[in-house]
Amino acid sequence: MSMEADTAEVEYTPERGFNPVHLVWHFVIFGLLIGLWETVNRAGWVDPLLFPRPSGIVEGMWSIFIAKAGIWPHLGSTFGKAMGGFSIGTLIGMALATAAALSAGFRDYLKPYIILVEAMPRIAVGPIFIAALGFGWSSAVALAALVCFFAPFVNTMTGLMQVDEETEELFRSLGASKRQIFFKLRLPNAMPLITAGVKLAVAGAFAGALVAEFISATNGLGVLMRRYVQTLNMEFSFATLLSITLFGFVLFRTMEAINYRIIYWHSEKLMNKRSRRLAGKWEPTMDAVMVSRPAAVAAGGAE
Repeated sequence: MSMEADTAEVEYTPERGFNPVHLVWHFVIFGLLIGLWETVNRAGWVDPLLFPRPSGIVEGMWSIFIAKAGIWPHLGSTFGKAMGGFSIGTLIGMALATAAALSAGFRDYLKPYIILVEAMPRIAVGPIFIAALGFGWSSAVALAALVCFFAPFVNTMTGLMQVDEETEELFRSLGASKRQIFFKLRLPNAMPLITAGVKLAVAGAFAGALVAEFISATNGLGVLMRRYVQTLNMEFSFATLLSITLFGFVLFRTMEAINYRIIYWHSEKLMNKRSRRLAGKWEPTMDAVMVSRPAAVAAGGAE
């Protein structure tokens, strides 16, 4: 009875694959909502300044992406600012987190300053950065770095500190050095949390760059959005907003795909694929078997 219960507890549940029915239902519901929005707008039941027609938004998307293609320089500018801030904020956050996780004294010293930085309102800091660093890329990159700093810091420090004591003691009993414990135990154990923090940092850096552009900048998606709103061109404003949303979605999904590949041991499918690949590398060839067999027979005869 107990063996059956134990077997039932560890029974493997296969990963859920792609379900086309769910995708179809998503498209159906989305189409119904868009159709209702268009109908209500054409009937004059809502203010077009608040909710412009979806067909007008599609026309705006066509114009800014293809007809006039005016969004591409702004998109490149925002992407560069966001990635610059993301790189700086993530590297600083992970470096400080690693030092804090390995040193209790440094962690206690750093804690109040980290709390102050996180409690600081980002929008209020934006004008200060612009006044200090100017209206160019520097202020936008600095604000993006500040916004995305906290998630990698907290997740990296938490992941590096959440190590099973018995496992760490086993490593030490086997003669592992501190460096080996860090790279073979602590870092792999922390990778799921670290990558989760990096995904949040991407979204934060993108938001920080947009905030800096909304306040004051000469190019970028935030500048384009501000221009359309100031001229009450709501179709193009919503088209730009939709472009910003899609851009952020693509960035987040890209980080998820990278995370899926890096943390391969969390996926049964990737683990099996990796195991088969490694087994193929170590599988002895027929030539090796034919060469080693006479040597083994000769060694046995000599004994």
